[in-house]
Amino acid sequence: MKRIEGVGELSPADREQLALLAARPETAIDTSDLPELTNEEASEAIRLGGRSLAAGMDLYRARKTAITARIDRDVLAWLKSQGRGYQTRINAILREAMLHDTNRRVG
Repeated sequence: MKRIEGVGELSPADREQLALLAARPETAIDTSDLPELTNEEASEAIRLGGRSLAAGMDLYRARKTAITARIDRDVLAWLKSQGRGYQTRINAILREAMLHDTNRRVG
């Protein structure tokens, strides 16, 4: 399981419960109170940085590109001092800056 920043360790009972849930087939999940949106409904629903939800979803799929970047030592030390996942934090910081800039230009 992937560790999520700010969430404590799971107890053995919690791990067992999650394993039981994960083993259930998707057909056993009742989604009757949460119908799927059509593309048309999604396109009219929520705006993300000036884009419709349907168009914006492509931006948030986990398509990562490996890069080499030079970062100041103190910045890297600060990121790493917060625990595992410093690359994810870099991505989150850059995404926040991108969305802020995009919203400023659209708004």
